[in-house]
Amino acid sequence: MFRNVRFYRLDSDWPDDESAVSEALGNATFEPCGPLTERSSGWVPPAPDASTLLARRVNGADLLQLRSQSRVLPPAAVNEQLEERVAEFTERMQQPPSAREKKRLKAETRDELLPKALLRSDRVWGFVDTGGKIIGIDALQPAAADRFVRRLRAAFGDLEIRPLQFRQPVAGLLTRILLGNAPGQFAAGRECRMQDAADPRSIVRWNGFDLTDKTIRNHVAEGMHLTHLAVVYDNVLSVVIDEHGVLSKMRFLGMEDAGDDHDDPVARQDTEFVLITSTLRLLLADLQKLLGGFD
Repeated sequence: MFRNVRFYRLDSDWPDDESAVSEALGNATFEPCGPLTERSSGWVPPAPDASTLLARRVNGADLLQLRSQSRVLPPAAVNEQLEERVAEFTERMQQPPSAREKKRLKAETRDELLPKALLRSDRVWGFVDTGGKIIGIDALQPAAADRFVRRLRAAFGDLEIRPLQFRQPVAGLLTRILLGNAPGQFAAGRECRMQDAADPRSIVRWNGFDLTDKTIRNHVAEGMHLTHLAVVYDNVLSVVIDEHGVLSKMRFLGMEDAGDDHDDPVARQDTEFVLITSTLRLLLADLQKLLGGFD
């Protein structure tokens, strides 16, 4: 369900039950793209059943799902049609179009092709931890997370949401984990990325390596800045943590060969969501303690 998590803090009140959350989200539900609409985003039911609720509260957290639909119109297709229109204009008017006229022709071409463009959908999972007032969004790229936050604000109107930050740099803790100086529940995995402090374009990546190797650790001792580190947390979660506290490549250890204990897809989803939220609460609590609290 969740492979990546960007954390945000919620500094506003949140409804007491999932029905009230669903009612608020109803102000920004998903609507398919119209003929001349390039992108549409809105909330859809997160549970894989016939429920119309737009939120599902499990383990003290609300599971949400944002669906976005966009029309795929390659610029090359627009430019090819535009060339034909420009040629027709030049032949008819006995002179090439001005910059303003060419801009108008391009807009006409795009409007004509857009209704014929293919539709593509993507979905972004998110949750709101009602007790800790923490929002987690499954988005590797900031743009997807920003879209999730914008639609959340559009639904509720006046939510105060800001990226979660710690008082001390996350990179410092990553370095301690790599060098073996962190608490026992944190262990270095087999992937990391470093950046030269003097030249940000100089980046070194290791993937599938034993990070306890002295050669790799010496790069940090000699001044390389650790930006990403694979971490095994509490022998339960394998995850890559970056210097901003963004999680990626989340994987629960020992779950790959686990069979489906539930024939009911809703029960299966609930079980997975409980595991995710419980583990992330513990991870955030440890990070908060080791990094001096939230900023």
